[in-house]
Amino acid sequence: MEQLTETRVESVEKALSILEAFSAERRSLTLTEIAKETGLYKSNVSRLAASLERYGYLKRDADRRFRLGPALWRLGTLYRRNFEMGDAIRPVLRQLVTETGETASFYVLDQDERLCLYRENSPEPVRHHLDEGARLTLRAGAAGHVLAAYSLQEAAARARLKADGSCTSAGERNPHIASAAAPVVDATGQFHGALAVSGPLERLSGDALEMARLRVLLAAQSLGRDIL
Repeated sequence: MEQLTETRVESVEKALSILEAFSAERRSLTLTEIAKETGLYKSNVSRLAASLERYGYLKRDADRRFRLGPALWRLGTLYRRNFEMGDAIRPVLRQLVTETGETASFYVLDQDERLCLYRENSPEPVRHHLDEGARLTLRAGAAGHVLAAYSLQEAAARARLKADGSCTSAGERNPHIASAAAPVVDATGQFHGALAVSGPLERLSGDALEMARLRVLLAAQSLGRDIL
């Protein structure tokens, strides 16, 4: 029985690795490309892909290329609804964009990464563009440090924070991008995620970065009061 359980877990992980092979740059893949990306045999990919297609997690085009299926959209929608904060967060993001001119985002912990759950992109032609659903590292960037400090209680991340819980970074994940982030904590002390502003270093540095940090901090504190 134990061996059977391990086999089932391995099969699930292989199926998930197929879904993970897709990205914004690789929106459709052939069977051969999936096998190369995952390291699985084509025969395994074929069987697992057939099951994923049957349940709507993959779909196959007329040219036999695979794409992510509608079942993932449904689950993603349910995931975001579980937070029940979108109506409160989106106006705050829009206000931060108005105040700073830069891209504003809200991140949550997603296993060992940070997930951009909501975002409002800067109207500037040169900007830090993010898509909702983007997954970034926890180990670099102000929002990553906030999430690692509050969600994982990592000492190194906590050391990066200011006394008020906010954080700034410059050129860590991307050498051309700076960011400021603050924790969203409600009146009960529950941590919900990291609110952040990010933009090009040429605009977001020195006094501009400090001003962005203060605006993000005030916005995160206000949001924390509103979502209780």
